[in-house]
Amino acid sequence: MKPYELNIPTSVYFGRNIWREAIKALDSLISGNILLVTTGRSLKRLGYVEELESELKVCSGVDHVKIFDEVSPNPRLSQIREGIRLSKEAQADVVIGFGGGSAMDAAKAIAVGASTGQDISSFLYHGKEPGQGTLPVIAIPTTAGTGSELSKAAIITDEEKKIKGGIRGKALYPKAAIVDSLFTESMPLRTTMETGFDVFAHGMESYISLAASPFTRMLSEQAIRMVGEYLPRLITCPEDREARERMSFASMVMGINLGNAGTCLPHRLQYPLGARTDTSHGAGLAALFTSWVRWEYDYAPCKVERAVSLLQRQEVHGKKDCVETIRGFIDMLGLPLSLKMLGAKREELDVMVSEVTGNVRNDPAAREDGIIMKLYAQAFEER
Repeated sequence: MKPYELNIPTSVYFGRNIWREAIKALDSLISGNILLVTTGRSLKRLGYVEELESELKVCSGVDHVKIFDEVSPNPRLSQIREGIRLSKEAQADVVIGFGGGSAMDAAKAIAVGASTGQDISSFLYHGKEPGQGTLPVIAIPTTAGTGSELSKAAIITDEEKKIKGGIRGKALYPKAAIVDSLFTESMPLRTTMETGFDVFAHGMESYISLAASPFTRMLSEQAIRMVGEYLPRLITCPEDREARERMSFASMVMGINLGNAGTCLPHRLQYPLGARTDTSHGAGLAALFTSWVRWEYDYAPCKVERAVSLLQRQEVHGKKDCVETIRGFIDMLGLPLSLKMLGAKREELDVMVSEVTGNVRNDPAAREDGIIMKLYAQAFEER
């Protein structure tokens, strides 16, 4: 067994309706001026933002709570800059991300930018790692998918350059995560399926990743099993509380894997795709995944078969059956099967290839010459 390192620095509070108890337990961290970053609209309509704000204000050390709710599903560089401006204006001591992955990623990026005189783009484009002066972040997810509450990355989009990339570093790990499935129970069906597929993608990619360890593979297997069992239940019964809670758990443990095993080619390729089509992360992964499994099988057949078998809850063998199983799963969730279905343009594929960033060598299939273009081209009209 090869040596490996694990880094799980975030304190976690998990359980349905735990959020008030967790806020009280974090009283020593939640102090001074608070910037609450949220996607806002649906959470405001449901009264969750107001409830959270009220609970924060009764913390003994809190002076003021400022709300920043101008965050889009793909958080934009201009929005991050505005959040940084508001954070400095409010003299924020703590940043809380309350929402889906976009709110938590925005909170992390704002926490970086608020503690430095440098423009946030220097961290996005030049690989500069945030320092320990980064403001503390508390992450409260309202979707079950991204795992951002336990990861060390903030993914943002430069809307002018149409580039989607990440700011990464240990300083971005949230100090605490409050994972309460209550907040996911109001998620629309489409969002539930897209974020749920992201959980599966994290599970399968981190299982196959060359940086995986026995510990992260154990978590991957558990998450994949849960997605296979509980995500389909939410298609017919979106109010299924047990399924919501299990999906929140699977998403959370995949956040651990993001920081310790990483992902593979689908995640790297989704960023340029999402930036150019302004589509969700989960939908983009789904559109890429069938083609990726077809290529990946040639380089890691046993691991592909194992992951697909866990999802299907029965033995699946051979490339053809693995590919068909993944395609059927994506189709059952009502997600796109090709880049064309997302509105991507064939003439932009070359540009998208040039915009792929990150550690593609984490993926065994990266040994294939020209794999990025081959994947994009095949996924464009996946059948």
